[in-house]
Amino acid sequence: MPAPVDIVEGLLFASDAPLEAERIREVLELESVAQAQALVVALQERYDQEARALQIAEVAGGYRMVTRPELAPWLVRLARTRTRVRLSRAALEALAIVAYKQPVSRPEIDAVRGVNSEGVLDNLLERRLVRIAGRKEAPGRPFLFETTREFLVAFGLRDLGDLPVVDGELVLPDLLPNAESADATEPGDGQAQTEQDPGPGGSELAAGR
Repeated sequence: MPAPVDIVEGLLFASDAPLEAERIREVLELESVAQAQALVVALQERYDQEARALQIAEVAGGYRMVTRPELAPWLVRLARTRTRVRLSRAALEALAIVAYKQPVSRPEIDAVRGVNSEGVLDNLLERRLVRIAGRKEAPGRPFLFETTREFLVAFGLRDLGDLPVVDGELVLPDLLPNAESADATEPGDGQAQTEQDPGPGGSELAAGR
């Protein structure tokens, strides 16, 4: 029978999402989460001692098998040789605003970007990088957006505290009442506004490993 630490290695390799310690405990029928965490630590130490190309990282509340940062130049070369679905600059702008100011409404995002963000938000919702967190208590009760666990996974973050520190502060402009009410309909309902953002497309950055 394989050793428990080898089983954990296999679970991390096979999992397509971060694996929580509780899930490891459940699969291995361990007595406590602490035992599962100890196995992960043992596996991390094994990888470190053997100078493996892989490492075990804590991401979005779980553990994931990832490549070491020093391999990035070669992985970039590999990525250039295949077609990948990428986020446009517009989508990255909107995603950054949501990440740093969440929960945030579409009119607030529009005010920062200077264009209608409906298209890019629909794209981010489809990719499950953002989700609707409720409605803002303002005229029209516009939807509020926040990032998801998939966002943390895509960018290799343990939690929102791992977001890079930015110089200065992102200030959301004060909105007129009619600007807030313009977002009262469901996302993707075809509501037309001026300066519509083109939405998906572009090739600035890939989300995901």
